[in-house]
Amino acid sequence: MCVSMPTSTEQTIPERSRGIYLLPNMITLLALFAGFYAIIMTTRGRFEQASIAIFVAMLLDGLDGRIARLMNAQTKFGAELDSLSDMVSFGIAPAVITYSWSMTNLGKFGWLAAFLYAAAVALRLARFNTRKGLSKRYSQGLACTPAAGITAGIVWLGVDIGVFGPSINLLVAALTILTALVMVSNIPYRSFKDLHFKERVPFFTVVGVVLVLVLIVYDPPKVLFSGFFLYGASGPVLRAWMFLKKRRQRR
Repeated sequence: MCVSMPTSTEQTIPERSRGIYLLPNMITLLALFAGFYAIIMTTRGRFEQASIAIFVAMLLDGLDGRIARLMNAQTKFGAELDSLSDMVSFGIAPAVITYSWSMTNLGKFGWLAAFLYAAAVALRLARFNTRKGLSKRYSQGLACTPAAGITAGIVWLGVDIGVFGPSINLLVAALTILTALVMVSNIPYRSFKDLHFKERVPFFTVVGVVLVLVLIVYDPPKVLFSGFFLYGASGPVLRAWMFLKKRRQRR
């Protein structure tokens, strides 16, 4: 009988160093669960809970990477798991939510618009995972996290103010398609990944963060959708402004 013996490397790794990788991966799985929960709530017609679950997934997605870096527990396995979680939580779930809430009566055009969004998330994640040496300061195209904030945010906002989803189906379809196109574009967006929370910041920066948190708590649907929408629109607007500026300089 062949018995495999542990290598010297395996013998020298303490149990605690193995277990430390559990925490960031569990947070990633919780984000995946939030995306799955959003889909389940959508099938039951509970669109507000489904949209909130997407934002919960965003919060968890922002935590797992930072915790992994703080614990020096970054692995290729964790990165792949994070991408799969992002595909469900920020790709499939928002597409299903927007389609079910607003675009079902558009027929083939409605589900194709939702599919285009999901495909754009998959393409963007694949591009991000295969390209090396990317800038931490800027991202190429709109990230799938704020894109999900736009698509899930409009559903949450619509439910909150009592809008009947099918009555604005063309608007939702247009927003979904434009968000998908911006994701796979080359438009640069400020990623904020180069920010270090351990560094000192001006006092007014802290005040600004507190004010934003107060606004979010006061009216989450309006503030979150407005914030993500403005961030998503900032890329094309700045690109158009730079294009016009260069064109004037050439004259």
